[in-house]
Amino acid sequence: MSVVSPTVARFEYVLTGADETFLWRRDDYPWERNVWNFHPEVEIHYIPNASGVLLAGDHVGAFTPGHISLIGSNLPHDWVTPLGDGERIPGRDIVIQFLPSKLEQASAFLPELAGLRDFFVRAQRGLSFKGRAREKAEALILDMEFQTGSARLATFLSLLSLLRDTDEVDILSSEAYVPDLSYGSLEALQQVFAYIFANLSEDIRLPDMARMVGMSDSSFSRFFKKNSGNSFTDHVNKLRIWKAGQLLTDTSMPITDICFEVGYRNLSNFNRVFLRHHNLTPTRYRKLSANRRTVPLAQAGSGHVPV
Repeated sequence: MSVVSPTVARFEYVLTGADETFLWRRDDYPWERNVWNFHPEVEIHYIPNASGVLLAGDHVGAFTPGHISLIGSNLPHDWVTPLGDGERIPGRDIVIQFLPSKLEQASAFLPELAGLRDFFVRAQRGLSFKGRAREKAEALILDMEFQTGSARLATFLSLLSLLRDTDEVDILSSEAYVPDLSYGSLEALQQVFAYIFANLSEDIRLPDMARMVGMSDSSFSRFFKKNSGNSFTDHVNKLRIWKAGQLLTDTSMPITDICFEVGYRNLSNFNRVFLRHHNLTPTRYRKLSANRRTVPLAQAGSGHVPV
């Protein structure tokens, strides 16, 4: 499996035209901006045709085709789909990016926009949409592709109103997540993330990661917790359980083989960690996977992490 994120993270510069309030863009996957990144713009992200894992602040969770999320200003994020060597997914990402300050300034003349300010504050933790709200948002996002001028702006404002007013939404990152957004910190974290994704079936040890980024074990442990929002062990476990869920749903691989494929060396330990994350045993999860297209398994359990 190839690592789909480059090993260098970056601040993303988003350029809109002088005659644009927002940027609408369709991207193939992967490309150079598919990294753990942040930017002051709010981002609405729609993935029509792929599954994978979303990292947003300290959130680690699965996404499936049709996923729509909103990422607030300066919240680090990345959507990762494991691919084979040379594999690409045309049009995996549709991205809408805009500076909230533009709309806040416009609210001085258009008071109907004033209600968006509180919404953008909520969005700083990241939001994921579901149900009818997600379906309506999907249609609006696709409508914008061929619209121009005031018609496109009206659809954009309708989309924001829909996302602001719905209760069909999950908050992604925790309030406690306060990362170090310096370039060096994000670069080191992205290097570790990329290694973990590429080596989930291997024995991944904290001391090895610490040496890779030139830190002591204790310094790396504190650094990783602050900037990912999870302990190193918890982060690796979340990704392994996400991968296990994917294999349980999409393959007929025996559960014992999946256990080893995702890096566990003991079946009872794998079962225990899987149950803790999903409130389901791997066997039960597989039996329910036929419903995944209509009732995402991420909703089957409780807790913060829907992997």
